[in-house]
Amino acid sequence: MNNHHRSLILTITALASNSTCLGAAPDPFAAHGRLQVAKSGTHLAHADGTPFFFLGDTCWCGPALSSEADWETYLTRRRQQGFTAVQFNMVSPWRTAPTDAEGRKSYTVRDGRLTVNEAFYAERLDSRMRAINRAGLLAVPVLCWAHKAGDAGTDLTEDQLVELIQFEVARYADVHALWILAGDNRYQGKDAEKWKNIGRRVLAAGNGKSPALVTTHPTGENWPWNDWENESWLTVLGYQSGHGDGGNTLNWLHSGPPAAFGKRADFTRPVINLEAPYEDHVAYQSRRPHSDLSVRRAVYWSLLVTPVAGVTYGGHGVWSWHTRPGESPTDHGGSGVAKIWREALELPGATHMGHARAFFESLPWTQLRPANDLLTNQDPDPAKFIACAATPDRSVVVAYAPPETHPSFRDPSIKPQRRFDPRSGKWQTTGEPVPDPALDWLFVFQRRP
Repeated sequence: MNNHHRSLILTITALASNSTCLGAAPDPFAAHGRLQVAKSGTHLAHADGTPFFFLGDTCWCGPALSSEADWETYLTRRRQQGFTAVQFNMVSPWRTAPTDAEGRKSYTVRDGRLTVNEAFYAERLDSRMRAINRAGLLAVPVLCWAHKAGDAGTDLTEDQLVELIQFEVARYADVHALWILAGDNRYQGKDAEKWKNIGRRVLAAGNGKSPALVTTHPTGENWPWNDWENESWLTVLGYQSGHGDGGNTLNWLHSGPPAAFGKRADFTRPVINLEAPYEDHVAYQSRRPHSDLSVRRAVYWSLLVTPVAGVTYGGHGVWSWHTRPGESPTDHGGSGVAKIWREALELPGATHMGHARAFFESLPWTQLRPANDLLTNQDPDPAKFIACAATPDRSVVVAYAPPETHPSFRDPSIKPQRRFDPRSGKWQTTGEPVPDPALDWLFVFQRRP
């Protein structure tokens, strides 16, 4: 480790000592065992039953492009900020990482035959994968991207994909992971049948290589899962609300298919937004960078319109492992100029994500269910939607109120006693007026025994 890296790590450690986030806990896997779907079907839990709040960070290109020392710096900081998982792309070529930092690809195809590049995994991915677990974080790798030409999931045949994915799953069978089968596909029509078949061949129980946890990553504002009920190998339902900020996008997120699914009484699979809007990424409609408020709003909506399981954050510049100031990430010109990854690590929303985790873990979060029927008021402006959740007995009620809103309840006995500042992570009593109604707040009612 050179002096620059040593100095940076010491600085980060000093910052963390003044933080209220949850980065210093012991290794959760050593303490509580491997992860599985909890008996309720609504969230993840360790083998001993301890709930696991999934707070992912998006670092698609990090394993492919980082140095070993920089990767340790990244993992240290994200753990200090309260994250519990790292979401990344395992395979190059990919549009922002056509090769790894040494110019290698994950595989080659010659005369129809796929050859896995052992050096790509042995000299790079092996150490990056296991470093995630050593940091006490869950690895969440995309086994192949499948959005457009150039992606493994598009260019390779089904048999070649099965061969590649089988290699990856077998190689990292000992890693604590939630596998993402493929990235950015619609999973509808012919694509649905293709990926269902691949999932059955590689990941279904009985093939000797079945990991405990599997999800997959759809395109933005796309909910294909109503036709996947019988795919038992798919143990977590992921979706992507994406990077828009127009009214239709906001309505889809808080009142669309995820929310409709979240009202079900029979849950067997957790639901997780795997790609909420990235902080500092240019929004599709307004063409302004997503602010920390925009990200918080999407995150709290995502957590409260389905049974609470978790969510994935993204910082523009971190996801692309950006190292060139003043430029947009490769093949993502519309996303806007990105900060270099070290600077983007400190975007304010990242710290706010740790506060979100602390907020939920201070409550019986595994029992919370969507409960917007308790509210009397809902502004027609989609940006002012108030998300509400409650325990089945209504002994705990939580409401997230965007700026210029305040929750009102049908039951007069539900009067929030506390509010939570999602920026500072601090609690306040509700005896005083809201300090600044132009900001977002969380309100909590807890019925005393």
